[in-house]
Amino acid sequence: MSMHRRDLLKLAAAGSMLGLAPAFVRAQGSARKVHIAVGGKALIYYLPLSAAEQLGYFRDEGLDVTISDFAGGSRALQAVVGGSADVVSGAFEHTISLQSKGQFYRSLVMQGRAPMIGFGVSTKTLPDYKGAADLKGKKIGVTAPGSSTNMLLSFFLAKHDMKISDVAVIGVGAGAGAVAALRSGQIDAILNTDPVISILEQSGDIKIIVDTRTVRDTLEIFGGNMPSSCLYAPQKFIDGNAEIVQGLANAIVRADRWVHATPPEQIVEAMPESYRLGDPALYAFAIGKNIDGLSPDGLVAQDGPETALKALVAYNAGFPADKIDLSKVWTNEYAQRADEKYPHV
Repeated sequence: MSMHRRDLLKLAAAGSMLGLAPAFVRAQGSARKVHIAVGGKALIYYLPLSAAEQLGYFRDEGLDVTISDFAGGSRALQAVVGGSADVVSGAFEHTISLQSKGQFYRSLVMQGRAPMIGFGVSTKTLPDYKGAADLKGKKIGVTAPGSSTNMLLSFFLAKHDMKISDVAVIGVGAGAGAVAALRSGQIDAILNTDPVISILEQSGDIKIIVDTRTVRDTLEIFGGNMPSSCLYAPQKFIDGNAEIVQGLANAIVRADRWVHATPPEQIVEAMPESYRLGDPALYAFAIGKNIDGLSPDGLVAQDGPETALKALVAYNAGFPADKIDLSKVWTNEYAQRADEKYPHV
């Protein structure tokens, strides 16, 4: 029998108090405030972030975390660039894009080791889909223009000798609105993450043509490891807030490990009811489909940054790859310390 959410949270809190008493006491005293912006908090793409919040892992690290949700990763990034948030929970490749514009941001800890994006065509408006050429002139839904879903679309089109201008790109968000947009015929195909893709796949509304929810398929499509969801922040923030940054990494690595060690049905119980889109069993199914794509340890694969750079070049033919210093967009320093502190959940 699965545990009730309140019981699961009580056990998690009890474990934290027994094993991490100093951190817990410190959190009750003078917690350090930090504001995280995320684009689509309920997405499985960001499951470790929600787990860290729901299970009290940020609090255990002495952090008072506020999480603001936006419709897409590019909008979450705008919040940090604009100064209304400190850290982004978003796609790794944004750190590279920002450097090309003279802005230095660095990935602190990974939540995903594969893009976890599904690309499906509507079985209603494209029932006879045979290949990429059938997408010409069609309306393609992405979470938001400029997001990682938009990048994957461009990468896919480039591999098939097509341009982004050959299709109409429409932002549909990352929740129930995205599902409704596909089912109502507002879009002919969709790139999104779970639970959106699993809902549409199980109902027969889409046929999957690209799937990066597993490491194997990601390696086949991108030719290397492709880091995805992470916490990243301006280098200036990192330099001035070492304890906060390490605390964030500790919490996310604990959450990464918890996700991999916990049955999907129990993960569902720990998440807010609104995440389930009315179907807990389907949400558990979607979590299971993405486990392989979620990071088990918070670390960036050594070839990951180079793969992400190559994808960006395919996304934007004019991207100044020769001017990018990849060593400045990521670090495993904080995740490695977190792994040492929390070798097991």
